[in-house]
Amino acid sequence: MKTILIMRHGEATPMQADDAARNLTQIGHAEAEKMGLWLSKVHQPDALLVSPYTRAQQTAKNVAKNNTFKFSETTSDLVPEGKSQIAADYLETLIAAHPQCNTWLVVAHMPIVSYLVDQLSSGDMPIFNTGAVAVIHYDEQTQRSQYISINAPANV
Repeated sequence: MKTILIMRHGEATPMQADDAARNLTQIGHAEAEKMGLWLSKVHQPDALLVSPYTRAQQTAKNVAKNNTFKFSETTSDLVPEGKSQIAADYLETLIAAHPQCNTWLVVAHMPIVSYLVDQLSSGDMPIFNTGAVAVIHYDEQTQRSQYISINAPANV
């Protein structure tokens, strides 16, 4: 059994022409750092898959302050308009290719984070606050997932 943690980036600056370049706000940095500390105590993620967008990269960097990753990769499959089926298939492929990693953290954006939860655990499509993390248990033998919970910075 593996654990998949799907995280929305921390609070970001308002929309602008270059969406990919948006930075985290001061609150967003604090959300990411708080969730990183919570993740280190509760889930100990050891693999990271992250969107190339600046705010997701900044979130991952803040989370990494309290976590060590055996595997880390940036993928354009996790951009906001990405296809959740492609992202889920890629994640499952990485899980199979890296059996030494037991807890996978995915850092991305709305709406793909919600769609990705639904893709992995059909019928479950939570709405993510900034910095929130959905917890999914994944059986790599059957390739079946079970949505467990969603945790926001205000609740940990």
